[in-house]
Amino acid sequence: MLNTVAIGVVLVAVTANLAAAAGLDTAEKKDFQLLKDVATSVDRYTQFTIFDDVGARVKDGYVTLTGKVTMPFKRDDIERRIAKIAGVAGVRDEITVLPVSMFDDELRFKIARSIYGHSNFWTYAIMPNPPIHIVVEHGRVTLTGVVNSEVDRMLARSLASQFGAFAVTSDLRTDAEARDALEKEGIEKRDESK
Repeated sequence: MLNTVAIGVVLVAVTANLAAAAGLDTAEKKDFQLLKDVATSVDRYTQFTIFDDVGARVKDGYVTLTGKVTMPFKRDDIERRIAKIAGVAGVRDEITVLPVSMFDDELRFKIARSIYGHSNFWTYAIMPNPPIHIVVEHGRVTLTGVVNSEVDRMLARSLASQFGAFAVTSDLRTDAEARDALEKEGIEKRDESK
Protein backbone atom coordinates (compact mmCIF):
# COMPACT_ATOMS: atom_id res chain seq x y z
CA MET A 1 0.00 0.00 0.00
CA LEU A 2 1.40 3.36 -1.03
CA ASN A 3 -0.50 6.57 -0.39
CA THR A 4 0.65 9.64 -2.32
CA VAL A 5 -0.37 13.28 -2.20
CA ALA A 6 0.96 16.59 -3.42
CA ILE A 7 0.80 18.84 -0.40
CA GLY A 8 -1.64 21.68 -0.73
CA VAL A 9 -3.01 20.09 -3.87
CA VAL A 10 -5.43 17.52 -2.55
CA LEU A 11 -5.61 18.14 1.17
CA VAL A 12 -9.35 18.79 0.87
CA ALA A 13 -9.77 15.71 -1.29
CA VAL A 14 -7.82 13.59 1.20
CA THR A 15 -10.08 14.82 3.98
CA ALA A 16 -13.20 14.12 1.94
CA ASN A 17 -11.99 10.66 0.98
CA LEU A 18 -11.08 9.43 4.45
CA ALA A 19 -14.64 8.15 4.66
CA ALA A 20 -14.14 6.29 1.38
CA ALA A 21 -11.15 4.54 2.97
CA ALA A 22 -13.50 2.44 5.11
CA GLY A 23 -12.86 -0.53 2.82
CA LEU A 24 -9.10 -0.40 3.47
CA ASP A 25 -7.38 -2.52 6.09
CA THR A 26 -6.06 -1.02 9.35
CA ALA A 27 -2.49 -0.42 8.10
CA GLU A 28 -3.79 1.29 4.97
CA LYS A 29 -6.10 3.50 7.04
CA LYS A 30 -3.18 4.49 9.27
CA ASP A 31 -1.07 5.42 6.23
CA PHE A 32 -3.97 7.38 4.77
CA GLN A 33 -4.48 9.29 8.05
CA LEU A 34 -0.73 9.83 8.32
CA LEU A 35 -0.72 11.27 4.79
CA LYS A 36 -3.43 13.73 5.84
CA ASP A 37 -1.38 14.70 8.92
CA VAL A 38 1.71 15.24 6.75
CA ALA A 39 -0.25 17.47 4.35
CA THR A 40 -1.65 19.50 7.24
CA SER A 41 1.78 19.91 8.83
CA VAL A 42 3.37 21.20 5.62
CA ASP A 43 0.46 23.54 4.88
CA ARG A 44 0.77 24.99 8.40
CA TYR A 45 4.50 25.61 8.02
CA THR A 46 4.69 29.40 7.88
CA GLN A 47 7.63 29.47 5.45
CA PHE A 48 5.82 27.28 2.87
CA THR A 49 4.89 29.63 0.01
CA ILE A 50 3.36 29.56 -3.45
CA PHE A 51 6.91 29.26 -4.80
CA ASP A 52 7.46 25.89 -3.09
CA ASP A 53 5.94 22.54 -4.00
CA VAL A 54 6.10 19.52 -1.71
CA GLY A 55 4.62 16.06 -2.19
CA ALA A 56 4.55 13.02 0.08
CA ARG A 57 4.16 9.25 -0.13
CA VAL A 58 3.43 7.05 2.86
CA LYS A 59 3.97 3.30 3.13
CA ASP A 60 3.88 1.41 6.42
CA GLY A 61 4.44 4.64 8.37
CA TYR A 62 7.50 5.67 6.33
CA VAL A 63 7.15 9.07 4.65
CA THR A 64 8.97 10.02 1.47
CA LEU A 65 9.01 13.76 0.79
CA THR A 66 9.46 15.05 -2.76
CA GLY A 67 9.29 18.41 -4.48
CA LYS A 68 11.18 21.67 -4.67
CA VAL A 69 11.65 24.56 -2.26
CA THR A 70 13.33 27.94 -2.61
CA MET A 71 15.62 27.74 0.44
CA PRO A 72 17.65 24.95 2.10
CA PHE A 73 16.26 25.70 5.59
CA LYS A 74 12.73 24.96 4.32
CA ARG A 75 13.73 21.43 3.29
CA ASP A 76 15.31 20.80 6.68
CA ASP A 77 12.42 22.36 8.64
CA ILE A 78 9.80 20.36 6.75
CA GLU A 79 11.69 17.11 7.32
CA ARG A 80 11.93 17.85 11.07
CA ARG A 81 8.22 18.73 11.27
CA ILE A 82 7.21 15.49 9.55
CA ALA A 83 9.52 13.37 11.73
CA LYS A 84 7.69 14.67 14.84
CA ILE A 85 4.24 13.51 13.68
CA ALA A 86 2.88 10.65 15.78
CA GLY A 87 2.98 7.41 13.80
CA VAL A 88 5.84 8.38 11.46
CA ALA A 89 8.33 5.51 11.46
CA GLY A 90 10.88 7.37 9.34
CA VAL A 91 11.34 10.15 6.79
CA ARG A 92 13.16 10.00 3.48
CA ASP A 93 13.77 13.55 2.28
CA GLU A 94 13.99 13.87 -1.52
CA ILE A 95 13.07 17.56 -1.59
CA THR A 96 15.44 19.56 -3.77
CA VAL A 97 16.41 23.19 -3.31
CA LEU A 98 15.91 25.47 -6.30
CA PRO A 99 19.03 27.32 -7.49
CA VAL A 100 19.52 30.98 -6.67
CA SER A 101 18.72 33.08 -9.73
CA MET A 102 17.59 36.69 -10.09
CA PHE A 103 15.93 35.80 -13.40
CA ASP A 104 13.95 33.01 -11.72
CA ASP A 105 12.98 35.32 -8.85
CA GLU A 106 11.72 37.96 -11.28
CA LEU A 107 9.69 35.33 -13.14
CA ARG A 108 8.18 34.04 -9.89
CA PHE A 109 6.99 37.46 -8.80
CA LYS A 110 5.73 38.55 -12.23
CA ILE A 111 3.75 35.32 -12.68
CA ALA A 112 2.37 35.43 -9.13
CA ARG A 113 1.21 39.02 -9.60
CA SER A 114 -0.31 38.17 -12.96
CA ILE A 115 -2.20 35.09 -11.75
CA TYR A 116 -3.29 36.19 -8.29
CA GLY A 117 -3.96 39.75 -9.51
CA HIS A 118 -6.43 38.50 -12.11
CA SER A 119 -10.07 38.75 -11.05
CA ASN A 120 -10.67 35.02 -11.76
CA PHE A 121 -8.12 34.16 -9.07
CA TRP A 122 -8.99 36.67 -6.33
CA THR A 123 -10.81 34.00 -4.33
CA TYR A 124 -7.69 31.82 -4.53
CA ALA A 125 -5.44 34.73 -3.50
CA ILE A 126 -7.27 35.37 -0.22
CA MET A 127 -6.96 31.75 0.94
CA PRO A 128 -4.51 31.11 3.81
CA ASN A 129 -2.57 28.74 1.50
CA PRO A 130 -3.25 29.80 -2.10
CA PRO A 131 -3.59 26.60 -4.15
CA ILE A 132 -1.63 27.54 -7.27
CA HIS A 133 2.11 27.03 -6.80
CA ILE A 134 4.67 28.57 -9.15
CA VAL A 135 7.92 26.60 -9.34
CA VAL A 136 10.64 28.25 -11.42
CA GLU A 137 13.93 26.48 -12.14
CA HIS A 138 16.44 27.77 -14.69
CA GLY A 139 13.76 29.86 -16.40
CA ARG A 140 11.34 26.93 -16.70
CA VAL A 141 7.99 27.35 -14.98
CA THR A 142 5.79 24.59 -13.58
CA LEU A 143 2.37 25.40 -12.17
CA THR A 144 1.10 22.91 -9.59
CA GLY A 145 -1.95 22.75 -7.38
CA VAL A 146 -5.70 22.52 -7.67
CA VAL A 147 -8.10 24.89 -9.42
CA ASN A 148 -11.88 24.91 -9.62
CA SER A 149 -12.24 24.41 -13.36
CA GLU A 150 -10.61 23.71 -16.70
CA VAL A 151 -11.05 27.41 -17.56
CA ASP A 152 -8.99 28.42 -14.49
CA ARG A 153 -6.29 25.89 -15.42
CA MET A 154 -6.03 27.23 -18.98
CA LEU A 155 -6.13 30.87 -17.84
CA ALA A 156 -3.38 30.34 -15.24
CA ARG A 157 -1.12 28.75 -17.86
CA SER A 158 -1.84 31.58 -20.28
CA LEU A 159 -1.04 34.23 -17.69
CA ALA A 160 2.21 32.45 -16.76
CA SER A 161 3.31 32.26 -20.40
CA GLN A 162 3.62 35.98 -21.05
CA PHE A 163 6.91 36.77 -19.28
CA GLY A 164 9.63 35.14 -21.37
CA ALA A 165 10.00 31.84 -19.53
CA PHE A 166 11.87 29.17 -21.48
CA ALA A 167 8.97 26.77 -20.91
CA VAL A 168 5.68 26.74 -19.00
CA THR A 169 4.21 23.44 -17.84
CA SER A 170 0.85 23.17 -16.16
CA ASP A 171 0.48 20.32 -13.67
CA LEU A 172 -2.64 21.97 -12.28
CA ARG A 173 -5.58 19.67 -11.56
CA THR A 174 -9.22 20.49 -11.15
CA ASP A 175 -10.99 19.63 -7.89
CA ALA A 176 -12.87 16.86 -9.72
CA GLU A 177 -9.64 15.35 -11.09
CA ALA A 178 -8.02 15.38 -7.65
CA ARG A 179 -11.05 13.63 -6.09
CA ASP A 180 -11.24 11.11 -8.93
CA ALA A 181 -7.54 10.27 -8.60
CA LEU A 182 -7.90 9.60 -4.88
CA GLU A 183 -11.05 7.55 -5.34
CA LYS A 184 -9.37 5.52 -8.10
CA GLU A 185 -6.33 4.94 -5.87
CA GLY A 186 -8.62 3.79 -3.03
CA ILE A 187 -10.46 1.35 -5.33
CA GLU A 188 -7.20 -0.07 -6.69
CA LYS A 189 -5.87 -0.57 -3.17
CA ARG A 190 -9.04 -2.41 -2.08
CA ASP A 191 -8.75 -4.64 -5.16
CA GLU A 192 -5.07 -5.35 -4.40
CA SER A 193 -5.88 -6.39 -0.83
CA LYS A 194 -8.39 -9.04 -1.96
